[in-house]
Amino acid sequence: MQTRRVLAEAAKLVPAMELTELDIVRDASDAERERVRSTPTVVVHGNAEEVFRAEGVPSLNQVLVALAKAV
Repeated sequence: MQTRRVLAEAAKLVPAMELTELDIVRDASDAERERVRSTPTVVVHGNAEEVFRAEGVPSLNQVLVALAKAV
């Protein structure tokens, strides 16, 4: 829930942000492809490349910096 709040706040500040949430049980192949081993895990991609990964709850500042790197 804390991660969802951080990401919701980031989405308010960066409306162009695209968010995809994976259920690691239902979406096991996608989670494996993204190397998600624990929840929550936040991965930010820019130009099809990973620019940030947080296992656990990231801060809003971490997410905003990662989004800036992704553009």
